[in-house]
Amino acid sequence: MVKDILKKSYSFLIYLFLYLPILLLILYSFNDSKYRGNWNGFTLRWYKELFNDTSIMTSLYYTFIIAALASIIATIIGTVTAFAINKMKPKSKTTFLNITYIPVVNPDIVIGVSLLALFTWLKMTLGLTTILIAHITFTIPYVVLSVLPKLRQLNPHLEEAALDLGASPLYAFFKVILPEIMPGIVTGALFAFTLSLDDFIVSFFTTGSGISTLSIKIYSMTKRGVSPKINALSTLMFLGVLILLLLIEKRTKKSK
Repeated sequence: MVKDILKKSYSFLIYLFLYLPILLLILYSFNDSKYRGNWNGFTLRWYKELFNDTSIMTSLYYTFIIAALASIIATIIGTVTAFAINKMKPKSKTTFLNITYIPVVNPDIVIGVSLLALFTWLKMTLGLTTILIAHITFTIPYVVLSVLPKLRQLNPHLEEAALDLGASPLYAFFKVILPEIMPGIVTGALFAFTLSLDDFIVSFFTTGSGISTLSIKIYSMTKRGVSPKINALSTLMFLGVLILLLLIEKRTKKSK
């Protein structure tokens, strides 16, 4: 009995520590006062001001354009890469899998600085193109690691059976193989979209003048003091990422 109470109390404190700051952020996004710590009543004023702020809306536009394009391109490249790795011999497969894992465990700041050095070396002007390339680069490994398990679960004789029944290789791929691995592809795409949407460090190092994502915009706004609009914007970003994570979790359970 005492052991159970201690376990529940410990769990409660851990989750309270993790989520109390977010709950306060959401709460103060509805606060009628400009100052934190003073509750003057419920309001949607900061959300209205947020949507009337053209600079924030521009950042929102760039954020979603970059996330959508990066997730689509990374999903195509990542899926092809997963196919190639799956066809390799065991030794080569292990080597390439380890190479794929490196960007996943690599600190974001290392990825950001290294990409900045690459773009500078290539004499590329920092802007929308460089930030898009950077987002594609760091999201590809997540797509590969989402698609590979589905390829491993795939019956190796399925494609041969389709070919024996008269299907062309292209028809067999699109009508037999692709539907079987689609849950892994969709999960990888959602991962790529979420990571791109949420990224700050890599974007900060690879963006140019005139292009800023929401995370960079929030960072620049905090330099002039924490406006309640930041609370509203952060709340919307948190809810967006939360919805995507729930979709990923739902798809992962279905694929199991």
